[in-house]
Amino acid sequence: MVPVIVVAVVGPTATGKSDLALDLAEALSRPGAPAEIVNADAYQLYRGMDVGTAKVPANERRGIVHHQLDVFDPLEDSSVARYQAAARADLDSIAARGARAVVVGGSGLYVRALLDQMDFPGTDPAVRAGLEERAEREGSRALHAELDRLDPQAAASIGPHNTRRIVRALEVIAITGRPFTANLPRQEYVRPAVQIGLDCDRAALDARVAGRVERMWDDGLVAEVRGLAGPDQGGTGAGLGTTAARAVGYAEVLPLLRGEATEADVRAEITAGTRRLARKQMGWFGRDPRVQWLDAAAGDLREQALAVVAAADAGTLPEAGGRPVRRSLGSSSGHRLGS
Repeated sequence: MVPVIVVAVVGPTATGKSDLALDLAEALSRPGAPAEIVNADAYQLYRGMDVGTAKVPANERRGIVHHQLDVFDPLEDSSVARYQAAARADLDSIAARGARAVVVGGSGLYVRALLDQMDFPGTDPAVRAGLEERAEREGSRALHAELDRLDPQAAASIGPHNTRRIVRALEVIAITGRPFTANLPRQEYVRPAVQIGLDCDRAALDARVAGRVERMWDDGLVAEVRGLAGPDQGGTGAGLGTTAARAVGYAEVLPLLRGEATEADVRAEITAGTRRLARKQMGWFGRDPRVQWLDAAAGDLREQALAVVAAADAGTLPEAGGRPVRRSLGSSSGHRLGS
C-alpha cells in the first residue's frame, strides 16, 4: 500500500493554522477513512491550558478526531522525546487505518521531532559524572581536545569553554558509540510529508495578535490561570510546573495574580510576547526550504492548500533548494506552489 502523505500546517501564531487544519481534514477525508488531526503545539499538550493556548474547543472540532491534546497535567514537565514517541505512534495508527493525518502547530522543534530524522540519546549519570569530574580536574580544553579527536565536526561547532555541551557530546558518544553529530536532527522526513506554512504581512499579523489577546482576555484567561496556578503562585489550583509556567500568557498573568503588576501592563506584555513568539516561529520555519508558503489572508487559502497537497501526492512539488529559506514576516521569498 502506498503511504498516505502526512500534511503539516505550520507557521507563526495567530495566522489561522487550526482553522486551515480543520478545513483540510474535512476535505481530505474519505468514506471509511476520515482524516485525523495531530497537535504539534507544545502547550496544547496540557490539560486546562485552553484559552491561553487558543486550543480549539471540543464542540468546534467538527467531529474530527484530535490527538496530542490534553495529555499532561500542568504540573508535569513535558519533553520533546516523549512527544515524539507518542505522536509518531498516532501517525502509525492513522496510517494503519488508511486515513490522512493533518499535523498542526507552531512549535518548531516538536514538528521536526515528529516528521524528521531526529534521535534523542538517553543519559547515563555515571558517564556524565565521570566527564564532569574530569572537566573539573583536567579543564574543558582537555575534554574539547578529546572531542576533536572523536568528532571533529562537533568540536568545531562547540567552543572549548562550553563545558556543558562538551560533556554532553562526549556522553552521547560514549552511550551510542557514534559521533555526536550523527544524532543531530536532519531535514529528512521519516515518512512522506508536506509542510504548508502560513505567511502574513507583519502589520496584519500584529493586528491579529492584538485581537487574539483581546479575545483571550474576554474569554477568561486570568480566571483560567488562577484556577491552574498553585497558592504559592497566586492561584487556587494544583500549580503550574516549570514548563507550563513559561507559556506566553500564563507567565505574564502570574505576577498579576500576586498583585505585582497591573492589568494594563500584563495585557501589553502578553501582546508583545506573542509578537516576539511569532517572529521566532517564522525564523524557525523560514530556515526549512521544504515548507510551501501560502498567504494566510488569501481568500482561497483552502483551495491553495489543497493544491499543494495534490501536488505532493502526485510528486510534482518543486524541489526544495539546498539552502535554507530565511523569511521575514510578509516577505515574498520562499517556496510557493508554481514559483
